[in-house]
Amino acid sequence: MDEEQRFGVAHKERLKEMRQNVDALALSATPIPRTLHMSLVGLRDMSVIETPPRDRLAIQTVVASFQEDLVRRAIENELAREGQVYFIHNRVESIYSLAILVQKLVPKARVVVGHGQMGEKELESVMLKFIRDEADVMVATTIVENGLDIPRANTILINRADRLGLAELYQLRGRVGRSHQRAYAYLLVPPDTALSEIARKRLSAMKEFSELGAGFRIAALDLELRGAGNMLGRQQHGHIEAIGFDMYCQMLERAVSKLKGEEGVPELRTTLSLGLDVRIPENYIQSENLRLRTYKRISSIASQEEKQDVHRELTDRFGAPPATVENLLEYAVLKSMCERLRISAVERQGNRIAIRFHAETPLDPATLVQVVRSRKGIKLDPSGVLWLETTRGESVPGALRNVLLGLEGQS
Repeated sequence: MDEEQRFGVAHKERLKEMRQNVDALALSATPIPRTLHMSLVGLRDMSVIETPPRDRLAIQTVVASFQEDLVRRAIENELAREGQVYFIHNRVESIYSLAILVQKLVPKARVVVGHGQMGEKELESVMLKFIRDEADVMVATTIVENGLDIPRANTILINRADRLGLAELYQLRGRVGRSHQRAYAYLLVPPDTALSEIARKRLSAMKEFSELGAGFRIAALDLELRGAGNMLGRQQHGHIEAIGFDMYCQMLERAVSKLKGEEGVPELRTTLSLGLDVRIPENYIQSENLRLRTYKRISSIASQEEKQDVHRELTDRFGAPPATVENLLEYAVLKSMCERLRISAVERQGNRIAIRFHAETPLDPATLVQVVRSRKGIKLDPSGVLWLETTRGESVPGALRNVLLGLEGQS
């Protein structure tokens, strides 16, 4: 089914019941959270098409307050290059008033109105006028969200964009930019209205993810904002804040792996306490949302190579990382190494570091003995705790890294 997000759960299940032994293929630029999450955890196979049509350009997206001068300039600029304009206003009771305002602002424009409460023939007449280039501006509700491919229409203005969902905004923006011309999308919000936090996130995402093929990233953010829904019920979105999105995903992935017979070694989270300042200062990354994403990005580092990649990325975007961020990057690598060795805790006590192993550590005793003999100031006590003593001027993370490398069997 195309435009999968337009179907409810009941519709999809009914389609499956029609034929028991056929494969179902769902297509969507922005899958609903429930469907996307089922794919991410392995309940459905997923393919992503990232190659745009030839000569297609990214849509320039602007978030702005509703101002008559902005509306006039946007429409006049499009008419000057012999194009057409969509003006989305999702309120039938006031749509004609807006059309009158557009006509007043741009007297030379040929304006038509389309909405779902019009008669079938009347709406068809309006659409044909726009398709045949007999109208310049189409003031419409979100009825134009799907299925229209008009190459000459390359500017869209969306009034009260803060009231629309993320996937819906993305679909509407996709009505323009369907040729080799540069397209423009204006997301208009009232100048005197305080936006909710979730509305700000939606509009910020639309502006940030404006490159070609951004639909999957839009859908992933929609999953974070709205929740994953109920996979065994009808809700297509839901609330999982009680335990947190990441924890929910981890629990679900473990459950799916167990049902598939793929259950592996239980996860172990190492407690790493080295007395280092590990944080991203506000004066380095000012956006709180971006700082949180960076923390999450750093927490996924599993090797020295990945650490260097992230370091280069941070340097390129924000400049040379301060000492606290360098510590955080080093901390992420050490934590990953400890978890691979199933070390339950690493604690610093003055110039000594205690390394406590989990009972199920895969460490070879011969390797442990070799590490103990490899340097002075390292010993294994009867309780199984490995003590490492650092020398004056020696880097604590550096000393720990060398020991962990030895335990992993690396020189």
